[in-house]
Amino acid sequence: MRHVVLLPGFWHGTWCWGPVTLELARQQIPAVALDLQGQGLQGTSPSARWTRPFDAAAFTTEESKAATVTATSAAQQLVAQLRTIHHGEPSVVVAHSMGGVVATLAAEMEPSLFSHLVYVAALAPVSGQPAAVDVGSATNAGELGTGLLQADPFIIGASRIDTGDAASRELVRAALYADVPLEAADAATSMLGADAPVGIATEPISVTRERFGVVPHTYLLCTEDRMLNPALQRKIIKDIDRTSTRATRVVELQASHSPFLSQPQQVAEVIHAAWHTSSEPTLSSSRSALS
Repeated sequence: MRHVVLLPGFWHGTWCWGPVTLELARQQIPAVALDLQGQGLQGTSPSARWTRPFDAAAFTTEESKAATVTATSAAQQLVAQLRTIHHGEPSVVVAHSMGGVVATLAAEMEPSLFSHLVYVAALAPVSGQPAAVDVGSATNAGELGTGLLQADPFIIGASRIDTGDAASRELVRAALYADVPLEAADAATSMLGADAPVGIATEPISVTRERFGVVPHTYLLCTEDRMLNPALQRKIIKDIDRTSTRATRVVELQASHSPFLSQPQQVAEVIHAAWHTSSEPTLSSSRSALS
């Protein structure tokens, strides 16, 4: 029985997958969420985050403890974790946002651990460039994520956000949770980490058709996303298809960047389809829309 493994994106932890995990449980699908290296329960906040009175200058200059994390180290950790789940049998791996970088590299390292890879509004660098290139490209013009950053990531070693005042929280909501009910968005914002390892976004990633390319893929495209513009998500899908031995199944959902909180049932349906077909030898391309 295939397991589903759920990976969060930047600043998030395993908690963000709770509503989807419940929906999967209703369908008797075993699922486990894992923190990315340097985030969630493995993350640490800068000490200046908690200093009162708040010292904005210290917050923007303090070096991050996540600065040593790279895409490679995070992918190696994921591979080790996948080997412990269901005795190393292949899993359906679901990755959100920057978690897609880690999942992509892990699938290249050990494709036998993946029965299916589901991207949820995720980055998937496959052609030798870092994910940050796509984030900063013209295709992603108007995105709101860069505006959240409170420090130079290359100086402190992390993408650092502030959730401690009303203005910052409103920016976070607009970028991450635009269609999430207000109370849930506020709760989620309160649980976000301050630092996400910039090394995951800036390491060049290359994959091969013989390894990553044999893993079946589904991409859940969020049409109202303001972190990764729909045009960028479509470009990422084309990149995956050029590297893969089989076409990516694409599902479009009218949602912003965090559909696991705004539309968990629909996300679970996409995962269920991947889980159901994960033992099939081929996966034909299809496109559907959920709204």
